[in-house]
Amino acid sequence: MARTTAAKVQAIIKETISETTIDAFIAGATLLLDEVFEDETDLDDDLIAEIERWLTAHMLASTDFARVAKKEGAGGASIEYTGQWGKNLESTPYGQQALALDPSGKLMAATARRAVMIEAVTSFD
Repeated sequence: MARTTAAKVQAIIKETISETTIDAFIAGATLLLDEVFEDETDLDDDLIAEIERWLTAHMLASTDFARVAKKEGAGGASIEYTGQWGKNLESTPYGQQALALDPSGKLMAATARRAVMIEAVTSFD
């Protein structure tokens, strides 16, 4: 069961995003945190709810929904986003905050071990 709400997530992100969209991301954050903290008895439920809120914002910021601009332009029309892609939760300010809120270090450990591999298929024959 989700610990946070779309309204609480909306309060920390700049863009206005539909409640339905935020709820979809909350569901993913909830599943991950349920797995990461399933045996955790030392963390307060309110703290895990706060981690869930920031993790949801991170997931949104990792898409086109809520990227955080580092630099913006006008005449030359350029924009530079914060973070570095491919650095897990450290790639957005929201993910960094989720990590900072977790004194157990379990969230960092769980997300660091999840690797992605992409291979090109040269032929379907």
